[in-house]
Amino acid sequence: MTKYIGVLTAGGDTPGLNAALRGMGKAALDTYGFQIIGFFDGFRGLMQDRNLRLDGDNLSGILTLGGTILGTSRDKPKSMPVGGQWLDMTDAMIDTYKRHHLDVLVCLGGGGTQKSAFHLAERGLNIITLPKTIDNDIAMTDQSFGFDTALSIATEAIDRLHSTAHSHHRIIVVEIMGHNAGWLALGAGIAGGADVILIPEIPYDINIVAEAILQRNRTGKRFSIVAVAEGAMTQEDFKADEQGSNGKGKKKGGTEVASVPRLSPESMPGSIRTLQLAARLEELTGLESRITILGHLQRGGTPSAYDRLLATRLGTAAAGLIADDKYGVMVAVRGEGTKAVPLAQVVGKRRTVPSDHPWVESARKVGTCLGD
Repeated sequence: MTKYIGVLTAGGDTPGLNAALRGMGKAALDTYGFQIIGFFDGFRGLMQDRNLRLDGDNLSGILTLGGTILGTSRDKPKSMPVGGQWLDMTDAMIDTYKRHHLDVLVCLGGGGTQKSAFHLAERGLNIITLPKTIDNDIAMTDQSFGFDTALSIATEAIDRLHSTAHSHHRIIVVEIMGHNAGWLALGAGIAGGADVILIPEIPYDINIVAEAILQRNRTGKRFSIVAVAEGAMTQEDFKADEQGSNGKGKKKGGTEVASVPRLSPESMPGSIRTLQLAARLEELTGLESRITILGHLQRGGTPSAYDRLLATRLGTAAAGLIADDKYGVMVAVRGEGTKAVPLAQVVGKRRTVPSDHPWVESARKVGTCLGD
């Protein structure tokens, strides 16, 4: 029996999105004989019914492309800017779903997308999601596609910064994305040989960081690379934030938490905290500091071979779940295989770096300062 699949990509763009679309699309078309409609620009395109019939022609040649051929946005079904107002557009999306006689809507996205997709599932739509984010912070999956590519880009940036740091005897502070999880900064920092790595899961003492840099200077190493996650904060700020939230929903250093309170991006963006960090290090050490904020550079470009493979695995697995009428799930990575995890177990959680993770232990053993 022919099934009709709707698909969209939402949230931030991530390397591997096109590979996932291709994997799911080609498996759905060629293996199962399904039909696919892609909606442009995430949930906004679903609301407006802006679509494209996905076939062999427009799925061809996209495996190596960065970004997403469908476009994306951060709009959410329950709160979307329309005509100068913030409106709940869920009903309009349900109408689009029914108008096209869809059997399922597949949503590719990060934590916010998982939550929005779950909302639509609660309203009666058949939903399947795929985990994508460079942050690698989606709960219940070993890894998200897009992370490996971003990790390589951040590592290469640190490699390049070593030469200028060494030549000018400077402290180079590199801000790395990751939202409120430290996977990207930690992995790139270790792989790139950063001298200091600061991540959200380990609040840092600026004096400890400064002393580690001064100790390097005393031994003749007159430069330092500081890899800092955009969500990293001082111990003082962390305590103040904890008190402000009354300590609810905490599990420091856990792999999955209900909520990880942080200073809001609006009140204290990562780049501002990074500027303050660099200024304080210069003040405490007397060494010249320079800042590099990698920003959206980490999202761009051709996906790595690993991300292409991972995205293809997840996409083809999604097509198989559709054939088996298994909905309301996220296709999670489990070792070399996949597992259908109920969306209810995914939403509202975040995968963070455990304090005893092997990467943390390795960083400490090679003498990297983690600020604590």
